[in-house]
Amino acid sequence: MSAQTSSRRLVSLSGPARILVVDDLEASRYITASWLRRSGHLVTEAVTGRQALTVLGEQDFDLVMLDVHLPDMSGFEVCEIIKADPATAALPVIHVSATYVEPEDKTTGLTRGADAYLTEPVDPGELLATVEAALRYYRARMLAERLANRLTLLTRATLAINSATTFDGLTSAAALGAADVLDTTAVAVLVTAKDLRVGTTDGSGAAALTSEPLDLIADVLADTLGSSEGVEVVVLDSPPWNPGTPASVVVARSKAGRAPVCVAVDAAAVTTDEERNLLVQLGQATAVAADGMRALTEEHLLALTLQRSLLPRHLPEEPGLPMVARYLPASANAEIGGDFYEVTAVGSRLLIAIGDVCGHSIEAATVMGEVRHALRAYAIETDDPATILTKLDRMLQRYHPRGGLTTVCLVLVDLAEGTMDVANAGHVPPLVSDGDGTRVLGVKGPLLGIGLPHPPATRFELPVGTLVVLTTDGLVERSDSDLDEGMEALRAAVAHDADLDGLCDGLLERFGGDKRDDIALLAFRRT
Repeated sequence: MSAQTSSRRLVSLSGPARILVVDDLEASRYITASWLRRSGHLVTEAVTGRQALTVLGEQDFDLVMLDVHLPDMSGFEVCEIIKADPATAALPVIHVSATYVEPEDKTTGLTRGADAYLTEPVDPGELLATVEAALRYYRARMLAERLANRLTLLTRATLAINSATTFDGLTSAAALGAADVLDTTAVAVLVTAKDLRVGTTDGSGAAALTSEPLDLIADVLADTLGSSEGVEVVVLDSPPWNPGTPASVVVARSKAGRAPVCVAVDAAAVTTDEERNLLVQLGQATAVAADGMRALTEEHLLALTLQRSLLPRHLPEEPGLPMVARYLPASANAEIGGDFYEVTAVGSRLLIAIGDVCGHSIEAATVMGEVRHALRAYAIETDDPATILTKLDRMLQRYHPRGGLTTVCLVLVDLAEGTMDVANAGHVPPLVSDGDGTRVLGVKGPLLGIGLPHPPATRFELPVGTLVVLTTDGLVERSDSDLDEGMEALRAAVAHDADLDGLCDGLLERFGGDKRDDIALLAFRRT
């Protein structure tokens, strides 16, 4: 019999029990039922074996008093059927026999599943003592199985809580976990930076999520924990999320000064110390997970702020060459990355760069900042993109021999001549789109930091209306496909007459979701 079934079959934990008395002799049935009722038990009577089995399928009982000799089948057969059914296998069965003569009869009854065997005439004290002993063992077993089942559900709920990656997911996991563990409806309330996330279960196996103003649970929290860390369980007669229905609420905070979380269930579901402890453990797990998620969010925002501070604040406004740029941090990475773009004047021309320092770390961001500043400095000394790449390569080999692997694509635009010189150091090649379609420029070269020679820049015509798109590999690289497939999908998504802002936003929306790498994107058009 499963623990879940055992918990469902457990009708009373102590005190009066529900007992089924099965006996075809009215007098014997009456006497047995009377003694049990006088002791406070709730008694249901059955005359035949089949009637008893029918009643057992329709109602829950704690014990069966079963006559051995019934008109339609023997009590031994009825007992075997009861014990063979997972829903009733743990149910105690006490045989009562008016015709016991041979010791083998009692042996047969016990070996075929009965928990006790009494013979008439039965002393009322012996009968009641036997009933209490059987109930005591049965209830202890059911309590142990129910606790084991609940601990299994608690482990599953805690795993789901700790696996959540968003506040909505955490709120839902906490509410569903409490509902599963305590077998009732539940509510979880989490405080985010802007509002409250409230998850409510309705027994359907899902949690409905809503946002509420921050003052929704202000009264609940005001006097519960103050500003200290800890866990408290309170009973609310009319909670704000479900007025009129009393709720047991655990309010938990893992660190002083942090916003607390609330996990609430119907008050009727928390009546024992065991149930209270289960609710407390759910609250503690949710509070710890929420603090971890808040810390990760804060770290991510800090990293994003630092990353953006290392990128150009503004793009130059060049007549005849409008351009836009976007930067999108990795969706699941709180560390700072090395993706960057740069635009700087080289005499009457513009040098446009996009690059990516390998890795996600402060070191990668530091190298990225050095590459950007060095690139601007070298552009003052020379206007040749290939020479700039060679100088950058030497700088990285000297100052970052172990962590300086970097890819860069340089585009030197000459509006007066209507040309652009492209030099590539291991980076995603540019896309060019005009009236003839969109194509990938086949310009290649070794990445920076390994000391290999770089080929000279390649010159391309840049007629009026031509669109150029530069990106880092985070936009086109996927774990389930190679880079060429990603580039082909990107090529198909670029149209030469697209609005620049709309194009960049559309590309990020289509290709940038749930990426593990940062994305830098820059597009320009000659007008």
